This record gives sequence, C-alpha cells and structure tokens, in this order.
Amino acid sequence: MAVVAGLRAFRAKWPSWLRRNPWAPLSAGFCSPGSAGPAGSESEPRLTSTRQQDGIRNIVLSHPRRRNALSLAMLKSLRSDILHEAESEDLKVIIISAEGPVFSSGHDLKELTDAQGRDYHAEVFQTCSEVMMLIRNHPVPILAMVNGLATAAGCQLVASCDIAVASDKASFATPGVNVGLFCSTPAVALGRAVPRKVALEMLFTGEPISAQEALHHGLISKVVPEEQLEAETMRIAKKIASLSRSVVALGKTTFYKQLPQDLRTAYFLASQAMVDNLALQDGQEGIEAFIQKRKPIWSH
Repeated sequence: MAVVAGLRAFRAKWPSWLRRNPWAPLSAGFCSPGSAGPAGSESEPRLTSTRQQDGIRNIVLSHPRRRNALSLAMLKSLRSDILHEAESEDLKVIIISAEGPVFSSGHDLKELTDAQGRDYHAEVFQTCSEVMMLIRNHPVPILAMVNGLATAAGCQLVASCDIAVASDKASFATPGVNVGLFCSTPAVALGRAVPRKVALEMLFTGEPISAQEALHHGLISKVVPEEQLEAETMRIAKKIASLSRSVVALGKTTFYKQLPQDLRTAYFLASQAMVDNLALQDGQEGIEAFIQKRKPIWSH
C-alpha cells in the first residue's frame, strides 16, 4: 500500500534514538469505539470512533472528558483509522471532527513528565508526526470540522488537513510556551499554513486567535455558524466524493509536490501531472462527457 510504504520511509529517516521502541503494526484493523488499540492491547483503548458511508469516512475524536487530548493512545487510534483501507476505491474523503466543546487540547501533558522518560516522549512526538504526514500523503482529501478550541497539537492537526471548516465558536492557539514547552512540532504545520509573523506571534505569546482571524490568515478554509457546521462540511465532502478518486488523488499529490519548488520546477512537475491525468481512464471520460454534454461515469 503506497500510504504505508511512504510512512515506513518517513520513519526510517528518524535518528536511531527515536526508533528504539517497536511500533504498532501498520496493518492494524479498523476498530469500532471501545475496542482494543491498534496493536490489539487492552491497555491501549481506542479513543476515536468511525463510520463510513457513500465514500465519506468520519473519524471522531471521542474523549471529551479529557478535552480530546492527543495522547499516545489517541494518536494510534487516529493513525489506524486514517490508514484503514487507504487505497480502497470506496474511500473518497475523510472528515476529522470531535465530540464535546473542545476539538482537541493537544498533547496530554500527563504523558510528558519525567516519569515516562525520553523514549516514551520520543514515541509520542514521532507518532504525532507520522499522523500529520499521513494526512498530507493520503490519496484522498482530509477535512477538519472544527467546533470549539483547537490548541497546540490540536491546532497542528487542523493546520495539517487539506481543508478546514470551523464554526464561529472555534478558536486556535499554540500555548505551549506558557507551560515551558514551546510548540515546536505544531509550528511545522502552523508555519506552513499562515504567514510567518502570524505563526510566531501565536507561538511566542500563546494567545488564541478567533475563527475569523484564522480564516483571514489562511489557517482554515471557511467559517460558518455553529448550527451549519456539519451541513457545510458534508456539502464539501459530498462534492469531492462525487468526483473521480484517481483524478483527485493525482491532483492532491501534485499540489503538495510542486508547492516547495521553484517556479520552473513547479511548472515542469505540474505539466507532467497534466499529461499523466490525460492518460487516466477518468481523464478521457470526463472530457468525452463534457463534449457529449452528459454526466461522466467514473471508473469506480
């Protein structure tokens, strides 16, 4: 599976001290709420719930009592849910949302004390980084549906998604500096989503920004009233799900591939992708349908 292979390659680049402990199998099953964690251990309960219908997979952070903190168990559940049948043609879109008034408060600080030790801390941040990379490298678009507060790694999760729809009640912050833990890993995604000076103000002060400010700076895609949040997110997801999976997957891959390149290289890569797109069955079907003034019939 391409997504799994990419994750393995990403992990192999980490220094040896970050790779001492074995990781949960990447072929972990698609579990229902309350089942064992990705490794099948009863000590690692799953903290996400999932459902999939009409090509749209909803992954819900389901531990509101702990403010949907991205504990190691939560991250492993999220990783498993993202990886599950990632290459299946039945999957068109993923939506990540959360139960309760807080989208996610970020890492669980109780896991980051000296009692756990350096190896455990390394595993937490490596797993988190893998989840964020999975979102970027996944073949289908991944949407965040945000209601309430998203802080630190929770803000990182929103910034990592391809599209983010937020309610007018949402807010975003990277407040780690206030507790002596600078949000260095959230800064990777944040600094790629908003202008540098905006990111640094958030990182240096820890102060939150509103949904409207987040929209203005490009952290999220749109803001809607709270009562319209689910409907608007589903509208976008259904539109994407109605399109050719192979075309969207190629487009997503190319977009992120060309983004950090110089202009000449970016156009070269994008031109190659356009030629590859035309060679796809769905590329030709879409053009023929347009010429014949009919709806396209996608290959899947």
